[in-house]
Amino acid sequence: MLFNSYIFIFIFLPIALIGWYGLNRLGQYKLASLFLSAMSLWFYAYFNIRYLAIILCSIGLNFFLSFLLSKVSAVSQNAADAPKKRAPLPVMNRAGLFAGLLLNLGILFYFKYYDFFIENMNLAFHADFNLKHILLPLGISFFTFQQLSFIIDRALGRCEHYDFINYLTFVTFFPQLIAGPIVLYKEIIPQFEDPARRRFDSASFARGIYLFVLGLSKKVLLADTFGLMANYGFAQTFSLDAISTIFVILAYSFELYFDFSGYSDMAIGLGRMFHVELPLNFDSPYRSCSIKEFWQRWHITLSRFFITYVYIPLGGSRKGRSRMLFNTFIVFLLSGLWHGAAWTYVAWGAMQGLLVVLDNLGIIGIRGREEKRPSPFHIPAPAGWFFTFTLFNLSLFFFRSGSMLAAGQLFKNLLSVNFNGKLFEIAAQLDIPEIYVFRQALELAAPSAANYLYLFVMLALFVLAFYLIFHKNAFERATHNELTSARCWRICILFVWCVISLSQVSTFLYFNF
Repeated sequence: MLFNSYIFIFIFLPIALIGWYGLNRLGQYKLASLFLSAMSLWFYAYFNIRYLAIILCSIGLNFFLSFLLSKVSAVSQNAADAPKKRAPLPVMNRAGLFAGLLLNLGILFYFKYYDFFIENMNLAFHADFNLKHILLPLGISFFTFQQLSFIIDRALGRCEHYDFINYLTFVTFFPQLIAGPIVLYKEIIPQFEDPARRRFDSASFARGIYLFVLGLSKKVLLADTFGLMANYGFAQTFSLDAISTIFVILAYSFELYFDFSGYSDMAIGLGRMFHVELPLNFDSPYRSCSIKEFWQRWHITLSRFFITYVYIPLGGSRKGRSRMLFNTFIVFLLSGLWHGAAWTYVAWGAMQGLLVVLDNLGIIGIRGREEKRPSPFHIPAPAGWFFTFTLFNLSLFFFRSGSMLAAGQLFKNLLSVNFNGKLFEIAAQLDIPEIYVFRQALELAAPSAANYLYLFVMLALFVLAFYLIFHKNAFERATHNELTSARCWRICILFVWCVISLSQVSTFLYFNF
């Protein structure tokens, strides 16, 4: 089920809210949690009923493993109170840690990477192993990492074993189930255990609606519109000239930005409607003045996961500068592979890792707003922003292309000195309902000028996009702005506009990851 669909907005969400607050008001806290979990599983199974068995098996096996750990070993102190030098991990805890890693990474490997692995084995050894063509379960990367973090902390004695209903609600809570944020047990379970959080809070609910509608407008009105140009452009990869290539990658860049930003806003807004605080996952990364700063703002909870469960266990920065840089590169390489089973994602991750390593070394010479380190070649913040934004967009050649050959062609296109008119074809994809009247009037008055209308609309969209990324984002507006009557009316207008546009429903890009 999509956030940007009629069934979700007008049927699912009202039922979920009424049931949740109604049962809590009657003091039926366990039943309320079961109801919310059941609704979340309906939300998940709506895409494909077969997905339900996979997520339930994953939840059941992880919970059983946590239960076994609670029986075979005593839970140590909370991570915050644990001494810096702890005794060696007990044998059963080590076994539980190994089992948790094998279980979760095994499930993820089978469904997401098996065919990729076999394809490369066949290519490397001239073998002929059969591919399974496995259907990728929706959101498997997100709920697997979420449970993996819980099991690792359980095995290391950092957290306690929770009852099944709390655990089920923690994993399945629908706002974050499909595309994040990747939440930690200590962020969610205590909120569901707090009776005060189960009472309706008008302020939290109002700001949740405000944030949800802002996120919905990003997805429906901006991301999907940029997607019209991006999808057409990437289908024409081998016939683009330099200027059309630049506009195509910018279109995809803003599609990705507003798509993921919009989903994150909607997820946090939905959480607030249920009086649950979800962590910030997207903090205006296109404002960044350095690559390092960029990754402190983009997909924050994924970065947190890799830092906590990969970077630090590898040694972090404790084993010298060279090891720190190597660990950083490995994290980004794995991050690229996490996004998809293809060499294009690996190349994208490697490029980002190399850029962050160079940034850490000070070779690039860009200083972010909050960084005070010396650099041999100081670059002012505006130049740093341009450099960071350009490099990220160039990396998207790998991220969006279907093959390394196609990605290479896009780089070649940048060297083209010819103008073949593809830019007008790309702009013509913006034949959207909002400009219907203007288009009809122009076709009557000056038919030959219709292409320039689309070009004008395209340029106006890019100007609007740049304006939005440098001003208060939706989270900042929903958190700090007073909900005046004027703002509420604007939100109502945006909501109606989005609802009218839902006839062109599209999935979120991060559903693919």
